[in-house]
Amino acid sequence: MSKFRKKKKGMPAVNTASLPDIVFMLLFFFMVTTTMRETDLKLENPKLPSATEVQKLEHKSLVSTIYVGKSKDPARHGVGFNRIQLNDKIATAADVPAFIINSRSKVSEAEVPFMTTSIKADKESNVGTIIDIRLKLRDANALKISYSASKAVDN
Repeated sequence: MSKFRKKKKGMPAVNTASLPDIVFMLLFFFMVTTTMRETDLKLENPKLPSATEVQKLEHKSLVSTIYVGKSKDPARHGVGFNRIQLNDKIATAADVPAFIINSRSKVSEAEVPFMTTSIKADKESNVGTIIDIRLKLRDANALKISYSASKAVDN
């Protein structure tokens, strides 16, 4: 009898030594590339009006967005398309100057002239509400206004 027996050859075990490295690389990749939404919409997603000449806004960090549309919770915020959302709360047109002053306080003094106010209004929104917002923006000396629109599809 021999002292050395031959072992049965089978499939070698799968090497899992590099698995934690791969998992952490994927985790790090998604943490770096994911952007978090800054505001939680309390209004229904606005159906933007269509336009033929659409331009993208530069310097999105200098854009303050005002949403106008229909509330997701009409029992709490009221019925109609003339609800205004500033940051994460439903507001009125009278709250717009305080919103602009708060936005200006978050940026340096040199960037204040480049700040833009974007109005994302549903196409069924009341024009009177948008005019009220514009008047309050004028009072706050926020004269750069952008109206969000979707690009018109040519047939």
